[in-house]
Parts: sequence; C-alpha cells; structure tokens
Amino acid sequence: MLAVRRSRLRISDLGHRTFFLLACLAVATIAVAADPPKPTLESLGNKVQCTCGCVAPLNQCPHFDCAQKAEIQAFIKKEIAEGKDEPAILQNLAARYGLRVLSAPPARGFNLAAWILPGVGLLLGLAIVVVIARRWRRPEAVAPAPVAVHDPKVLAAIEEEMKSVDGIR
Repeated sequence: MLAVRRSRLRISDLGHRTFFLLACLAVATIAVAADPPKPTLESLGNKVQCTCGCVAPLNQCPHFDCAQKAEIQAFIKKEIAEGKDEPAILQNLAARYGLRVLSAPPARGFNLAAWILPGVGLLLGLAIVVVIARRWRRPEAVAPAPVAVHDPKVLAAIEEEMKSVDGIR
C-alpha cells in the first residue's frame, strides 16, 4: 500500500504566506501609484467631446475635415508637450471651451446630480417593483359568506312574497 503523507499547514506558515502576499500587494500598489501613465492624445480624446455639434467623443468625430477637432487636438498636443498631466489638461480644456467639452461632468456642484440621480432612480425603481410584487403575492381578501336567515317570521314573509310573485305570472 502506498503511504499517503498528509502535510499539515501550520499557523506560522499561514502567517508567513499572508505577510508575503500583503507585501507583494503593497509593492505593486506603490509601483502603480508612483508612476502615473503619461497622457496621450488617444486617452484624452476619449474623455473630451468634439465641439462641432456631432455629440461624439473627439476621437470618434465623424466629420472628415472637422476644424474644431483639429483645434482641440492641437491644444492637447501643446499641453502634452509642456509636460502637463491629464487632470491639468482636462481642466485647461474646460476653462478654454467650457464644461460641455468634457465627456463626463465633474462630480461637484450641480453636476453632482448627473452622478447621483441615476443611482437614486435605480433604487427608487427597484423599491417600486418590490412593493408591486408584494401586493401581487398577497392573497385577496375573501368576502364573508351571507348569513342564513333562520327566523320563522322572516321565512314566512319570504314564502308569502314568492307565492304572490308566482300568482302574477
């Protein structure tokens, strides 16, 4: 027979492995955070709207010779050449062309509503669906059965009435 050896995982091994994993995660996080990617015309073109009226991101403007597209791209290239980072370039674009040039409005002031209201609407719609579903599942209220009349005087009056109706026909 083969002897199967069971390896026991000691708590100290688990602690060392966890520490090693956390250290690797910390080093990776620091490496990523330390060197932000250099902005490119492509990355900024996806975050900026073309101002020609086509309502498309700058990189996807359908017009062949769009003057506004060329102007904004030249501005972005100049800002990149000056060594500015992406948030600064977007801020300068918004200062020059207005907030309408940004594909996503900044999350502050009245523009915060554009970020909050879709989530609120989703939660409100979900709550309405839950309320309606619960009402559909609730059993209907059953009307009480009519009470039978056992009073001999009432029964006699009903029989008398029925005989008078039969006599009319």
